[in-house]
Amino acid sequence: MPTLTQDIARFIAGLDAETLPAEVTDKARSCLVNALGMGVNGFDMPYAAIARKAAIALDGDVQNGATLFGDGRRSTVGAACLANSALFHGRAQEDTCGAAHFGTILIPMLLAMTEARGYPLSRLLPALVAGYETGGLFETAFAGSTTPAGFRSSATYGCIAAAAAAGKLMELDEDRLAAALANAVSFTGGVLQSFADATDEWRYQVGVVARSGLIAAELAAAGSISAPHAFEGRAGFVRCFAGAEIPDDLASRLGRDWSILRVTFKPYPVCAFNQTPVTGALALRETLAGRKVKAVRVRMNPYETGYAGMDAAGPFSSISGTLMSIPFCIATTLVRGVPSMRHMTTYDDDAVNGLVARTTLVTDPAVPILSAVIEADTADGKTLVHEQRMTPADYAFDRATLRELLTRTGAEQGLPAELFERIERAADALPGGRIEDFIALFSAIEPKRAAA
Repeated sequence: MPTLTQDIARFIAGLDAETLPAEVTDKARSCLVNALGMGVNGFDMPYAAIARKAAIALDGDVQNGATLFGDGRRSTVGAACLANSALFHGRAQEDTCGAAHFGTILIPMLLAMTEARGYPLSRLLPALVAGYETGGLFETAFAGSTTPAGFRSSATYGCIAAAAAAGKLMELDEDRLAAALANAVSFTGGVLQSFADATDEWRYQVGVVARSGLIAAELAAAGSISAPHAFEGRAGFVRCFAGAEIPDDLASRLGRDWSILRVTFKPYPVCAFNQTPVTGALALRETLAGRKVKAVRVRMNPYETGYAGMDAAGPFSSISGTLMSIPFCIATTLVRGVPSMRHMTTYDDDAVNGLVARTTLVTDPAVPILSAVIEADTADGKTLVHEQRMTPADYAFDRATLRELLTRTGAEQGLPAELFERIERAADALPGGRIEDFIALFSAIEPKRAAA
């Protein structure tokens, strides 16, 4: 019987730009548009500069290497993974596949590989789909076990996604693709504690994961001997991380239940699990019509309330704390309206902090994931209730909605609408076009970054 690495490798090897379903190709382009758009919109966040400094210290300048976006210098592909993933993750408005942010891992890596090595752009979309499908296959099946255990899905499933994407871009055969996946299993790991402590390691995890997935593929290409039972073995991926058995039909889901089609986008610069609470709080704010709020209760699913950092009540001193905190996101929205980066980085707003202290988070298994019930007690003795039920389909924006989101965010950042039109043209030209059209998008933000 073939092993799971072999089954997945066979699927990856068979992906072809000309035979991918149209809706899959369209969604892959949308993922590119969002990632690139939020990347340029994140030029003033400090995390990419920190990652660039570390990347250059590790690998140095490389004349014909991959561009470090927002800086213009070139270094190794691995260095570009580390630096550019942090840029794409800077605003926390990356795409989400379940609880994993594959776009921040895969897209910087594939662009860097294509630029530095001259791979044809016709390989980009199939490689991107390979990454989403491989990572998404396992995230869907096992995140319900790994997330409560403290493993971050982006790190737990991102390394195998990156190895699949890199191996596909390199056109490895089935045997070497299976080896790349097995290597990635051995390099996997990443925990959620930085969210609980409101620190920034999570912003750099994705670049390290991309770099590790690239290494996994390179080792396979070089001839590594790698575990055939990396996923299903007694000491393999699934038992170690999820403590579970592999469903008999897992591999058969590939090409049938497309993971990329459930990728969602974030309208607000907060955690994916806070998008619905903010949406609900905006609706409740309209109903309140300026009435003073004495206390707030919010009921959400335990999968979300149990996620590290979601129950934080302050005091806050970093956006890594505020964007995760359900009480802060709801209080900010009720007091100030649509949360902006300025709101999320204002830590001494007495009105917001006062309401945070009067907001109670209630774990309620009856509330579905991606939903929230918000109850507000007003000073005149009334209780107003708003129930916000949403599904991934509500955040799977069409291109027009995504365009509006990116250009609106760009206007707040002082970026021209024409830049986002260029992003769409570059994505829509695939499988044709030039890698230079993608790289040049970031030259527009270099003066902005210097000024910031």
